[in-house]
Amino acid sequence: MTAAKAGTATVLGAVQDLLPTLRENGKAAEAQRSVPQENIDLLENAGVFRMTVPRRFGGLGLPVADQYRVLTEVARGCGSTGWVAQIWSAAAWVVTLFPERAQEEVFATGTVRVSAGLTPTGTLTPTDGGFLLNGSWKWVSGCQGADWCNLAALPENPDGAPVPSTALVPRSEVSVIDDWDTTAAAGTGSATVVAKNVFVPTHRVALMPDLLGAGSPGRGNTGATGGNYAMVPYFMVVGAASYLGMAKGAYELFLDRLPGRGITYTSWTDQSQSPLTHLQVATAAGRIAAAEALSAGWFRVLQDRADAGEQPTVAERAQIRGQVGFSIMLLREAVEELHTASGASVIHRDVPFQRFYRDITGLSLHGLFLPTTNLELQGRVAVGLPPDTPFL
Repeated sequence: MTAAKAGTATVLGAVQDLLPTLRENGKAAEAQRSVPQENIDLLENAGVFRMTVPRRFGGLGLPVADQYRVLTEVARGCGSTGWVAQIWSAAAWVVTLFPERAQEEVFATGTVRVSAGLTPTGTLTPTDGGFLLNGSWKWVSGCQGADWCNLAALPENPDGAPVPSTALVPRSEVSVIDDWDTTAAAGTGSATVVAKNVFVPTHRVALMPDLLGAGSPGRGNTGATGGNYAMVPYFMVVGAASYLGMAKGAYELFLDRLPGRGITYTSWTDQSQSPLTHLQVATAAGRIAAAEALSAGWFRVLQDRADAGEQPTVAERAQIRGQVGFSIMLLREAVEELHTASGASVIHRDVPFQRFYRDITGLSLHGLFLPTTNLELQGRVAVGLPPDTPFL
């Protein structure tokens, strides 16, 4: 067994053992509007936040397919915790695209949690040795429990249009506004982060076009490393794990609630005997299986390209985005099907199913993962039109 496979098996087994606790803590995550510290500590001890840290820094350096498997299990326990875990892991992977000196600083402990605000709503003002970062960033998932933040900004450029860039800053050097109060994904703590004259050394600032091309000049992890994935497709497939985990968790909870439940105002005293329920369960299971099956193609493209030191083509990138969007649509529909079959009692907050339903419904509206946007992009490229977006 390779070191990577052994690491995956260890982390996966540890996370699966945590599922009852993660699920039990879902209500607390929603109430406090952030991931509970107990969940963070448990996932830390399980090795989840070492998955994308390169092995030369004491991390596990797991391939993307294995990251997906682990993150699916986290979201199967708690949707919000799963969402934040994939953000922290994926944003930590982005650090591998920065110069070596930045990687040494961020990965110093061999495990790290990185939040990201990749909409350039800040500014970078040149100063001796680097830049001063100012601005605010909304929707920064997991910012309360992060070690670092990767924040996008526009450098001041009197000679022309500024090039969007990202700046790595310690979480302790920015502040968080307590403005996250939502009907879905409440436990993700996706609050607003504010930076005021935060100094960022030059080596911790990278141009966004370079990152989208999978690497900034001077980075230490170059060539056919097996982990040099295309940034946007990587974010898409890792993010898809959260939706798959939530759908699987909802499916399990639905089946758990069936014994002894009748269907009100009908002759069915045991819902598990109802042919309609059989159809609903089978339809949901089929959608979940179909969504999961699509992932094999994504991993093959990303890993084959990374192993060869290449980047995916435009057509491959567009297809990954479209298929991820389609899989999310299938997973949301699966949970909706089961929600319809769950009866009025499912709306009680002490029924965990309703939280999975609300979380997957809300998170399917996320701009990068919105099914219609991604399917439209895939279709544009398929008929020969330009993608019309740099986020490919």
